[in-house]
Amino acid sequence: MGGVTSSMAAKFAFFPPNPPSYKVVVDETTGKLTITGVPKKDNVNADVLRIPTKRGNEVIAVYVKNPLAKLTLLYSHGNAADLGQMYELFVDLSLHLCVNLMGYDYSGYGQSSGKPSEQNTYADIEATYRFLEENYGTKEEDVILYGQSVGSGPTLDLATRLRRLRAVVLHSPILSGLRVIYPVKKTYWFDIYKNIEKIPLVVCPVLVIHGTADDVVDFSHGKKLWEKCKEKYEPLWLKGGSHCNLEIYPEYIKHLKKFMSAIEKVSHLKIESGHHSQHSQEQSEPPRNSVDHREKPRLSMDLRQKSWSSVDQREKSRLSVDQREKSRLNVDQREKSRASVDCKEKSRSSTDRREKSRESVDLPDKARTSTDQPDKARNSIDRFGNMMRSVASCNIDCLKHTVSEA
Repeated sequence: MGGVTSSMAAKFAFFPPNPPSYKVVVDETTGKLTITGVPKKDNVNADVLRIPTKRGNEVIAVYVKNPLAKLTLLYSHGNAADLGQMYELFVDLSLHLCVNLMGYDYSGYGQSSGKPSEQNTYADIEATYRFLEENYGTKEEDVILYGQSVGSGPTLDLATRLRRLRAVVLHSPILSGLRVIYPVKKTYWFDIYKNIEKIPLVVCPVLVIHGTADDVVDFSHGKKLWEKCKEKYEPLWLKGGSHCNLEIYPEYIKHLKKFMSAIEKVSHLKIESGHHSQHSQEQSEPPRNSVDHREKPRLSMDLRQKSWSSVDQREKSRLSVDQREKSRLNVDQREKSRASVDCKEKSRSSTDRREKSRESVDLPDKARTSTDQPDKARNSIDRFGNMMRSVASCNIDCLKHTVSEA
């Protein structure tokens, strides 16, 4: 019964592009696999891979390398895209976030073999993750799982089984397959991708990104999943964002960079966001009886490039402003130092003037003293004259006595 249910669910849950947007060929010179039908970019080091799964399928994957990367992003895309459509985004994310990035096509998508189903996607992501470990030496604690839309299903399933995982990013995620059609209050046995039951089991930090105007997967899905996270990171609610255009918002790449910076600093951290978000918005919408599961075509890559470039320019501008502020502070400090020296000089000059004034007051006293000194000398001479007269008188008297005796 479970297999029948999964098969029925697959009919409304998966919409692989038909025909696929790319092909895989063998390079005659190198003997390596290459992907055709994607924009070619200079200085992009990417491996194209065929990865076998435990359910007998082979999935196509692309591993984009960044020589400065410390972390690896394992990206599970939405239900109406394949690697050819996602390739350019993968390259840009690897560059801007400074990460290695592994993206893969589910069974039955693109050039991957088999048929799409819930259980196959679980086997697909597990095989891709094991390939990272065994062939690239990637450690569990250096992996970030990124799930977009339906990709949030395999992402959370794997995350519940990895206890040392670095982090999880959920982009326009679903609570469950059935809840996309109708906002049921309980989980039924025939439902698929029961993310609402799995999210409390994830022990690493989780970032949730969702557009408030999403007309495919209601904004309430992202909010509810974030509320049930054990390790919450500040979510990103993009006001007016729909299901397929979040990448063109400048806040998207800016917030992802902030998240990457935070989780790079510690190996296994608890990040508490409080209970506020950058673009929090309380909304309640009436339940919808039916939803078109087909995702709208992805918007032009040019819009995203312009948006991300504007973020980079603002960051550079901010750095330039900071440098100017530091320069201004240094000038101000020098001015203050010069002013302090001037004050000291003025104080010293004032002291000197007071000393000179005091000396000028003392000069008449000294003059008076010098005037008094001749008087003292005269008195001394007078006393000396008296003494001499006295001695002379004594000698004369003595001489008189001597003469009279003679």
